Amino acid sequence: MNGRFTCIESFSGAGGLGLGLDHAGFYVGTAFDFNEWAVQSYVNNVSSRAFVADATEVTGKELLKRSGIREGDLDLFAGGPPCQGFSKQKRGAHLGDERNKLVLEYIRLVKELNPKFFFLENVAMMGQKRGKDFVEAINLELQDYDLYPHFYNSADYGLAQVRERFIIIGKNKSINAPFSIPQPTVGNRKTVGQVLAGLPEPPMNSKEGHPKFANHYRANISAANAHRISFVPQGGGWKDIPEEFRLDCHKNADTTKGGWPDVYGRLRWDGQAPTITGGFDSFTRGRYAHPLQDRALTPREAARLQGFPDDFVFFGNRHEVRHQIGNAVPPLLAEALGKEIIKTLEAEKGQLYFNVVDDQIVIAN
Repeated sequence: MNGRFTCIESFSGAGGLGLGLDHAGFYVGTAFDFNEWAVQSYVNNVSSRAFVADATEVTGKELLKRSGIREGDLDLFAGGPPCQGFSKQKRGAHLGDERNKLVLEYIRLVKELNPKFFFLENVAMMGQKRGKDFVEAINLELQDYDLYPHFYNSADYGLAQVRERFIIIGKNKSINAPFSIPQPTVGNRKTVGQVLAGLPEPPMNSKEGHPKFANHYRANISAANAHRISFVPQGGGWKDIPEEFRLDCHKNADTTKGGWPDVYGRLRWDGQAPTITGGFDSFTRGRYAHPLQDRALTPREAARLQGFPDDFVFFGNRHEVRHQIGNAVPPLLAEALGKEIIKTLEAEKGQLYFNVVDDQIVIAN
């Protein structure tokens, strides 16, 4: 461990959260996820100590044993339980939804592990009306923790992506040093063009990947869809397609109303991308057409927009890869939060002197 602060990760996915926490200075003792391909990506890019497991069967005791961390010594327990039950498309979300029950498993593991901090990431909807029951459950079950719930926009932390997430940082009440929400990155937001610049075009054959850039391959699109998207300017959408080439559902739509504005949408080179989801490889699902080319984003381009380095290789078939990327916690956001947690832990240990200025910890060596 080399004196690094300790972390255990749950619902790890491919490793966006783990990578960010590692860069912040945490030693990831172990991590688990139910998806075998996601774990393979994690093992090959973040830590060999990840394993496949069902959250309902994992215990805090097992996690501590696997990580080599003694009881009472865990600094951070992190994770993003699957969030489909909080989707905007779902009519209701409640404690009885099977997919949402994994949040309750997360709470159980916090209680069993008793870490100094916990990090719970989810979609923005969890922090709104449909996630009310879960936030109340966290307040009730984890009364040993001071909670810091906050809505984060990833574009404020170095991404060219407007991705809003609800994150709760929990600080054990035994920790006296204060925790502060990380300040947004100073300066102008990054653009899609800045992030994609220098990445060569993928091979024209959609079955081939680029020889130098992993996961950089085209999605299959029909000639009709390629023709449709050719009419769409940067920042535009299906309304820019001549009526005779539109889908039947668009021909009959009222163009004066909202009507799925991002469908058949093209990204702006000088703007930010919307939330990258598991459907980024099809502009029929949203604003995922390349700014300059008549095609959808490749997995490597989507990974760059999520903040992954080019040497991070995703494993699995195309379906698995795109969902690993779309479901990931952006590493840069995780790193920003991880650094703030470490700042508090260092202050608590007395390794550094600190003051609080405008609700922010200021470290003085």
